[in-house]
Amino acid sequence: MESDKDWHAKQYVMFERERTRPVRDLLGAVADTGDVKSAVDIGCGPGNSTEVLIEHVPDAIVTGLDSSPDMIAAARKRLPHCRFDTVDIATWRPAASLDLILANAVLQWVPQHERVFPQLIDALAPAGRLAVQMPDNLDEPAHRLMREVAAAGPWASKLKGAERTMRFGADWYYALLKPLCSRVDVWRTVYHHPLADADAVVEWFKGSALRPFLAALDAGEQTAFLSEYRDAIAQAYPAQPDGTVLLPFPRLFIVATRAAS
Repeated sequence: MESDKDWHAKQYVMFERERTRPVRDLLGAVADTGDVKSAVDIGCGPGNSTEVLIEHVPDAIVTGLDSSPDMIAAARKRLPHCRFDTVDIATWRPAASLDLILANAVLQWVPQHERVFPQLIDALAPAGRLAVQMPDNLDEPAHRLMREVAAAGPWASKLKGAERTMRFGADWYYALLKPLCSRVDVWRTVYHHPLADADAVVEWFKGSALRPFLAALDAGEQTAFLSEYRDAIAQAYPAQPDGTVLLPFPRLFIVATRAAS
């Protein structure tokens, strides 16, 4: 199996249309953007979300940031006229206040939200907006089965702590952000992605949630882990009459507007 560095961006864009739809829905809720002059896409990945951001704020200077050099290389190839930088999102601070910060499917990987979210609001200009989308699917079968296969196999000691465990609800984020903002809009959407079969479900998560598990294993262990996981997925997500497998995928959305003063 290719290393994480080699296949990360390529694996992610296998389902680009499905992965990009939430960012379109998120930015659709960010209205009145005519005065947005500076925008940053943190966790820009291969540039698909940055491309949507540029479409949404065509008059703004847009920058993309990601911690993965592989993703940044893919983004630069996709959008050669846009600036992309490799940074640690957890410690990033902008040089000047921003009108819009987009964080699409990235902050679930960053710990200490009680600290990070206020810092992102502080990076905004007055009336600037933070637009966030995060998977909210840790209790879905696909994630539960990752944890079960990890804990039950001969690789259990290697994979201890690999799973993502942070869970916060809409009310928690509202309470955290409202004292800092004039408006906080929070909602949850469950997408039902039609995928070709159980193998496609596995391929989907190889580009995201499975990465920490696979990165800790050698090639033979990866193959065995994925085989067990695939069998469990086939049981949990039965095919439709036409063979399609529907993947339910809950996501949490936040648009927070910094107070004007």
